[in-house]
Amino acid sequence: MSSPALYRRLAWIPVSLTILFLLVPTLIVIPISFTASSFPNFPPQGFSFRWYEEIVTNPLWRTAINNSLYVALATTVIAVVFGTLAALALQGNAIASGLWRIVLLGPLVTPAIVLAVGLYMLFGQFRLNGTFTALVAGHSVLAIPFVVVSVGASLRLINPNFALAAAGLGAGPLRIFFRVTLPLILPGLAAGAVFAFITSWDEAVLSLFLTSPQLQTIPVVIWSQVRTELTPAVAAVGTVLILISAIGMLAVQVLRRGEVK
Repeated sequence: MSSPALYRRLAWIPVSLTILFLLVPTLIVIPISFTASSFPNFPPQGFSFRWYEEIVTNPLWRTAINNSLYVALATTVIAVVFGTLAALALQGNAIASGLWRIVLLGPLVTPAIVLAVGLYMLFGQFRLNGTFTALVAGHSVLAIPFVVVSVGASLRLINPNFALAAAGLGAGPLRIFFRVTLPLILPGLAAGAVFAFITSWDEAVLSLFLTSPQLQTIPVVIWSQVRTELTPAVAAVGTVLILISAIGMLAVQVLRRGEVK
């Protein structure tokens, strides 16, 4: 066996250990969610679906799931629309687009607590804190950069001659976008939508600042339960969140693979 091939095989050892170290604390909640005990413990005592029934029948969890779903869907729509428009605009002048890209992607590198405090103070000026509008707007700030990156990557793969050919045949800008550009960037747009949904669905820090007792999302209720009354229902909800995120990431990989082909 050649040295490069041997090195690649050996490199998988620390990589595998790192992946295991990162995944085990997350995946351990899955067996805990099936415990028959009234307190989360590992290894679980007995086997039961009672805590999954709890999150379906308990009005607190059911309302939180509905709130998270509505907010995530609204955030996804806004992020896809504005993120796609921003990605199209960034295809112009290199210097100008570089500056705007820094601004648009800023929320990705800004600490969540800093962004949460800033949005809390901003929305407080308009008495919007604790409303559906503020929550969707705040989540959209975090989600739009993912759409910009995903759609922008798809746009860079498009041959510009396609749009020029359509224009030469008499198509206007809107017709070119809907008949030529949109079908070509659809995998990237769909991937960006998945990222936007997952970002909103899992967001905790921002939600803690912008929600109210009447409008709580799943991460906010989880935080409250962990602080006051920790039950295996939290592990059951965490398992559902992990499953949704895993399905979303798998969908992104499938979409990206189709785009490359």
